[in-house]
Amino acid sequence: MPSVYSSPFHQMDNPALFSLLQHTTRSEKRSKSSSGTGGGIFRMFKLLPMLTSGCKMVALLGRPRRPLLTDHATTGTLFGHRRGRVSLAIQEDPHRPPVFVIELPMSSSAFQKEMASDIVRLSLESETRSHKKKVLEEFVWAVYCNGKKYGYSIRRKQMTDDELHVMQSLRGVSMGAGVLPGLSEKDSAFDGELTYMRARFERVAGSKDSESFHMINPEGAENDQELSIFFVRVH
Repeated sequence: MPSVYSSPFHQMDNPALFSLLQHTTRSEKRSKSSSGTGGGIFRMFKLLPMLTSGCKMVALLGRPRRPLLTDHATTGTLFGHRRGRVSLAIQEDPHRPPVFVIELPMSSSAFQKEMASDIVRLSLESETRSHKKKVLEEFVWAVYCNGKKYGYSIRRKQMTDDELHVMQSLRGVSMGAGVLPGLSEKDSAFDGELTYMRARFERVAGSKDSESFHMINPEGAENDQELSIFFVRVH
């Protein structure tokens, strides 16, 4: 097993989290051995400050079209205004409402700094002791990114207008990164442009108390970054 530095978590004694980390390590090896490419979406996302809301691709985002991919990979979207916070939405199908939406307690600029690392691991931990709910049905989450605690967030019961706007605008997009027009010019002027990154994820159920999502790198991109999102119910 690789040395601990590639798994920057604060609770290595958590069996559920440790099991998911082992899967991540194996997935990274498969990704690097099966194709010498990956991380292209991150590379695109790093260039977002250079993009503008006048980007030609934005005009195509709202047009209904057939899905680009026919497999059953989960869709994950990270989005937010440049001077606001980052939100996370998880969809089983990009044409359907998300099964999980949360505004993370970290700014867009802080998240972009974390993405400067080759490995980005976002960990959401719930201290709820309920066994009747599935892991993603929990509401209160402690949020860590690369081992650093950023605070607590509550899963949305209903999406905000901004979140609905993003989901509707990206309903025909399977993966990519860019800038979306905001709901109003006033909001964009105050909070900055609305940026997004969308990718496909392999979903892994570690146990009844843990699930993880591992980004599937697009073909033809350089293999220099990994993104994994962990959901763990801590006891």
